[in-house]
Amino acid sequence: MPSRSLNNWRTVRVAELDEIENAHRKVGGILRGRRYATIQINHAYATLVSAQFQGYCRDLHSECVRHLVSKIEVTGIAPYDLRNVLQEEFISKRKLDSGNPNPGNLGEDFNRLGIDFWTKVKAHNFKNAQRQSLILELNVWRNAIAHQKFASLSGGSGSLPISRVRIWRKACEDLAVDFDAVMSAHIGLLIGSPPS
Repeated sequence: MPSRSLNNWRTVRVAELDEIENAHRKVGGILRGRRYATIQINHAYATLVSAQFQGYCRDLHSECVRHLVSKIEVTGIAPYDLRNVLQEEFISKRKLDSGNPNPGNLGEDFNRLGIDFWTKVKAHNFKNAQRQSLILELNVWRNAIAHQKFASLSGGSGSLPISRVRIWRKACEDLAVDFDAVMSAHIGLLIGSPPS
């Protein structure tokens, strides 16, 4: 059963990404060719893909933490007052609260839940190694766009084709599903029931 975080990704977050995809079509049309008006939309779209993915990952992490801590309390291992301390410790200085959803930040945050996150994600689906590289690339672009520093990018320009943004979006969509499955299995092994 998918997590609440994944259900929200598939409904609310994807709908918001679809809105900017539709705006791109209205401004630039659907035919090939250079359309200068779409460059800013492509930048906004890439930034929004990163932001929505970050929100999803943070939601999933929080959901796992809440489920883990609530189960500990139910089993009587920890008194109620300790529940808040444990929950705060799991999310204290969480990278996803202030940093991009790059592979390093994702690994650091989810690893705190007792998992070798990227090892498990890559083992779950061999395509996730490439998807990991794609989200790294997305976040390099996100930072270049946000800080208007394109010199370090390949080609040194801010020209970003919509096809690349769509590839990043698809990688995030696929990783969302696999992150959900990996964390559900991990939490299920730890405490006997996955987040629901």
